[in-house]
Amino acid sequence: MIKKILKITLIAIFAIAISINGFAQETLKKIAERGELRVGMTANQPPFTMKAKDGSVIGYEADLANMLAAAMGVKLTIVETPFPELLDALITGKVDVVMSGMTMTFERNMKVAFAGPYLLSGKSILTKSPALSSTDEASDLNEETIKLVTLKGSTSETYVKSEIPEAELILTDSYDEAIKALEDGSATIMVADYPICAYTALVHPEKGLITIAQPLTIEPIGMALPADDAHFHNLIENYMTALTLLGVLDILEIKWFETGEWVELVK
Repeated sequence: MIKKILKITLIAIFAIAISINGFAQETLKKIAERGELRVGMTANQPPFTMKAKDGSVIGYEADLANMLAAAMGVKLTIVETPFPELLDALITGKVDVVMSGMTMTFERNMKVAFAGPYLLSGKSILTKSPALSSTDEASDLNEETIKLVTLKGSTSETYVKSEIPEAELILTDSYDEAIKALEDGSATIMVADYPICAYTALVHPEKGLITIAQPLTIEPIGMALPADDAHFHNLIENYMTALTLLGVLDILEIKWFETGEWVELVK
């Protein structure tokens, strides 16, 4: 059913997408000349973006990227990049857009543009402690005895430093490293976006990891774009509007965040 709806959606997007031929703006010209859309992702932020068993990159944002490239009539190339390096990759032109569970913040918006949000997320925790998993306020975790681990350069790092300053903070380059820190006991809690925490607890019940029922914050997730490129921004905004009006974002949210139908692809 989902595949059928996505196929219909692609046809609709093709019908309304602006042809990139003849566009004068720099980003679109480069995409047209290459015949390729380069999207920066970490490929390790499930279910936003992750590796399947066959080595392919799948996830909510991988689906969005595939549909965008198809609507533009170009090839999709996913450029796997560590999270702290994603915005630099965009600013220096190594990628055309960033789609990687990135929160739209004032500080980031001073460097790049954003389209969206296409999803609302929020900060959550992952832990082995049943007592800590019942928390509903960051202040409950603000103790020197608690060791927190989170992704370097993320809004989770900013959140911990602001709201949980007394706890010991460990920074990692990937969520895989953070989860290992929970497993080996070098960290008590991982702070991350709610979908990532929920996914990890769902897919790896054998690890004994627990998340909280509701996120601690609400955060808008969007697509980072090069600054000062009006035509490209217009194209992306039209694309996002089409997906919203056609109900595709709702379909993808059900597919990747509710049904769990894809879990066997990664286990």
